[in-house]
Amino acid sequence: MTVPGVNRVPPLPDVILEPLVRAALQEDLGRAGDLTTDAIVSPEARTRTRLVAREHGVLAGLDLARIAFRLLDPSLRFEARLQDGDDLAPGAEIAVISGSARAMLTAERCALNFLGHLSGVASATASIGRAIAPYGTKVTCTRKTMPGMRALQKYAVRVGGGSNHRFGLDDAVLIKDNHIAVAGGVRAAVEAARAYIGHLVCIEVEVDTLEQLDEVLELGVDSILLDNMDTDTLKQAVDRVAGRAKTEASGRITPETAVQIARCGVDRIAVGWITHSARVLDIGLDA
Repeated sequence: MTVPGVNRVPPLPDVILEPLVRAALQEDLGRAGDLTTDAIVSPEARTRTRLVAREHGVLAGLDLARIAFRLLDPSLRFEARLQDGDDLAPGAEIAVISGSARAMLTAERCALNFLGHLSGVASATASIGRAIAPYGTKVTCTRKTMPGMRALQKYAVRVGGGSNHRFGLDDAVLIKDNHIAVAGGVRAAVEAARAYIGHLVCIEVEVDTLEQLDEVLELGVDSILLDNMDTDTLKQAVDRVAGRAKTEASGRITPETAVQIARCGVDRIAVGWITHSARVLDIGLDA
């Protein structure tokens, strides 16, 4: 049984997805193609398979699977039964593929790698997001993504109901402790950033003490990253901010500690592991 998800995110266009899938297939096929399948399976063989969930989770990455099969054989028929954002239960039929057995077997691992990883990211995000939702707090990802996978992983976070932090170094200013040390202080760092950026660029400053927070509040930044604070300090920090900036908590956050942190009233909780270390969701290709 499947339950439709409530978080519908516009899909990434194929023009973004196809080069990534193509590169993955090229890596897998190497210099000689699929030796096992080509040796065993006749070019004329036809079959019908199903993408099936083997555990509970949230689906993400279905278009990548579709493209992987299509690139091996454009005549393959790919019939989606679900869509990204749907909740999965064991046995849920995600899609049905029919056509060339060779193409299907050769594309299988590439399709499942994308599908399992991105569904794992979405599922991890949803698990934390659902736990902290009663407190009005959202989970957000970071730049701790796998090389070449950032757009996909951040998309999967949105599918799981989370929000995205900056996509790269070029779309927002995040002043961290090392920037402050090199600049000679918080004020110098913020003033230098303001003089350099355009008026539409957000400035966030990382603090790890209440004294640093007070200094930042005097400067009127857009967002404050409250890093590695215990819950008592975090609650005091949120109270001091009092809505004058967006607040974001970070630092070794786990599913177990996320609720305690959300209770402190922060706007967002930044979690790095949901992109770089999320457990793969078990999805299989069954004949």
